[in-house]
Amino acid sequence: MKTRLLSFCLIALLTPSAFAQQKLPIIKANSIQVDIRDDQTLAKKAWRIVPEEKLDVYVTSGKKVTFYTDIDSISFKINPKVATYDFIILLNGKDTAKTQIKYQPSRLEQLKKAGKYNYSDNRFVPKFTYQSKDHPDLVKVRKELNLDSIAGGGTELSKIFNLMHWVHNLIKHDGSGYNPTPQNAINLIKVCKTENRGVNCRMLATILNECYLAMGITSRHITCMPKESKFDDCHVINMVYSKDLNKWIWIDPTFDAYVMDENGNLLGVQEVRERLIKDMPLVLNADANWNRTNLQTKQEYLRKYMAKNLYRLQTPLASEYDGETFIKGKKITYVELLPLDGIEQTPQQKEVNFEKAGVKHIQYKTNNPNLFWTKPL
Repeated sequence: MKTRLLSFCLIALLTPSAFAQQKLPIIKANSIQVDIRDDQTLAKKAWRIVPEEKLDVYVTSGKKVTFYTDIDSISFKINPKVATYDFIILLNGKDTAKTQIKYQPSRLEQLKKAGKYNYSDNRFVPKFTYQSKDHPDLVKVRKELNLDSIAGGGTELSKIFNLMHWVHNLIKHDGSGYNPTPQNAINLIKVCKTENRGVNCRMLATILNECYLAMGITSRHITCMPKESKFDDCHVINMVYSKDLNKWIWIDPTFDAYVMDENGNLLGVQEVRERLIKDMPLVLNADANWNRTNLQTKQEYLRKYMAKNLYRLQTPLASEYDGETFIKGKKITYVELLPLDGIEQTPQQKEVNFEKAGVKHIQYKTNNPNLFWTKPL
């Protein structure tokens, strides 16, 4: 995950001549640093004045935005139908910085438009499989990592949470580092200890997934993605099947997080997504945190970050030890669930060859959530 106080981009949408033809409001500044209030959120030094840019664009989904320079300010009430608001910042009485506030629907609003699936989509998707806890590799994971002691002798849910807390506390999240190989729980933990480093959310979910499988708990890791096909940030969590509850539940080792409804009932990924779309109550566990330092809030974690990343969902067909490690001749199959307004609906089946590694990815798409969330046999 990449932490950002504000999202902004630098793009040229208007030519200097277009600005010259308009009589734009002007604010003055002696410092290049600007504070921005977006609705109720005030971000200090969130903006840097760059006169060299043809146009500096601040993107918002808010209803009111105010720019504060060291000596001046300007406010705009945002009307989505207007879309853009242009003004000029005069730096040191001589340099003009052409600036624009641009409205863009929030990620939650985008998600709300992605609520429709096709429950009648019967295009072929292979059956999901889960490696047995008696497989030699998972037996090794269980013994070498001492998982019986870590999981404890309590209820199924207590074991699920104990293992999540353990992985979260054992290895820090680092979204910028390379992924070690092979990508299995034993090696990943060893590398992190030896090199005193962390791993990204995918590797954390991989470690936890193998721990669950080794303990006989059905689990998959699931890649949560935005609408766009090209992106620089997504998130990977675990979907864990509770036999006691007879349902999938949301487990996130990166943030030590799980989600409940207003009555304290644990929710699965599909339920959280639906409740976000319908503005239904959601409760995030109070101790959800990033790297044991920054506590998470429902607003930031669910309504902003995960609202962005619950548009499309992808999971490996086979949940198993060392499932994504590149080994020559290996085939790795994925299934993606996307809404009807997803950008890339076809091809329904696609093969991607990594010729240098000798590995093939097979990718299936479906609009049918019943196929994606099918319960384990």
